[in-house]
Amino acid sequence: MTAFNVKRRPFHRGPAAWNEILDPQGPAHSLSGDITADFVVVGGGFAGLSAARRLTQLQPSARVVVLEAGRLAEGAAGRNSGFMIDLPHELTSEDYAGSGDDRTLIALNRQAIAFAGAAVDDYGIDPNYFDPVGKVNGAVSATAQAHNRSYAKHLQTLGEVSEVLDPQQMYELTGSRHYQSGLYTPGTVMLQPAGYIRGLGQGLCSHGVQIYEQSAVTGFARQGSDWLVSTPQGSVSTPRVILTVNGHLESFGIERGRLMQLFLFAMMTPDLDLDALQRLGGQPRWGVTPSDPMGTTMRRIDTGQGGNRIITRTCAALRPGMVASESDLKRAARVMQSKFDQRFPQLAGLRMEYAWAGHLCLSMNGVSVMRQIDAGVTSGCVQNGLGTARGTLTGIGAAELACGETSEITRHFTAEAQPSKLPPQPFREIGANMVLRWKEWKARDE
Repeated sequence: MTAFNVKRRPFHRGPAAWNEILDPQGPAHSLSGDITADFVVVGGGFAGLSAARRLTQLQPSARVVVLEAGRLAEGAAGRNSGFMIDLPHELTSEDYAGSGDDRTLIALNRQAIAFAGAAVDDYGIDPNYFDPVGKVNGAVSATAQAHNRSYAKHLQTLGEVSEVLDPQQMYELTGSRHYQSGLYTPGTVMLQPAGYIRGLGQGLCSHGVQIYEQSAVTGFARQGSDWLVSTPQGSVSTPRVILTVNGHLESFGIERGRLMQLFLFAMMTPDLDLDALQRLGGQPRWGVTPSDPMGTTMRRIDTGQGGNRIITRTCAALRPGMVASESDLKRAARVMQSKFDQRFPQLAGLRMEYAWAGHLCLSMNGVSVMRQIDAGVTSGCVQNGLGTARGTLTGIGAAELACGETSEITRHFTAEAQPSKLPPQPFREIGANMVLRWKEWKARDE
């Protein structure tokens, strides 16, 4: 008998702030008892809910069940920065330029954005949660400004537009004198990620998808021609399982020793009062990614997205056990407070309301795992730090594979190589974290 037994369950350090700043959710509906379905989607994040939506398009009469270990938008989907980026955004490069066919990736990313935008329209999701405002790569040092110039030239060769912002324009946008230049690109959508995910879940339920929260999958095993998917309080018998658990693919015994389990950290201010807003200045909504990928991401939101707040994200730690430590978060919070104060001296010392860790999964060779794992089992995992767009794409593709469909998405991801093997422990964790700290130091002003 073929079986996949779970070794670890997701653990999240700190609150999912994007979810906390929205109205409270209703009670969770957990799986209890034994049921059947045509498809079981394991994981209720960007990939899982996108897979469920694609299934409703391909097979409208199918019984689709989504099993989520926690609450919707409490996991990684509520812990990112909310940038849904259309352009190349390779985190392991110096200036985000990819090393493959960037035109193909741009087209695929725009498919993901269009798919998400159609869901917003179809399900009546608050448009504040899906704001096509674009983003800016901020730069401080001469090296960072050179990265932006290099990236702009790369975009020009691809036929993509960008606009250079001078220090005054950056100040007028952000209220910060810290940035010496910026590179604006118009295609990024700024999400309220928890609001989008919750709206997607509600829309799917209204179209017949059964979503069970607080229903962690403990494993699934072959029973005849079907799979029996087990949770602590129930089970689902199904011919087709779709795994959309990102780095927790390894928890199922798949691609062990090949996935980099990375944590990034973020914090969020309280809702700023009128006095703080007047001292801050700038525009009510913007997003700045660092021109050096190891720098600091900043974002400002307004009342339509959960209050007038600023989000700071920086610091990284590789944790093969898939758990960030309390000391990891405390260290990151100290660093992030310093970064915030550096950028906004007019608000220096402002006490943050939330601080948290977000789980990412990368492969050394930058590939995803979107393919058939076993008969009746497909995967849409390993987003390489691009969970909103890449998660949407791999979720769509995994659903299409499960239905026997082919598309540009399935052709692209199934042609990718297997993730490369990682160095053995303890060299993997020690070496990677030394490199991460060095890169953080180099990008300390960005």
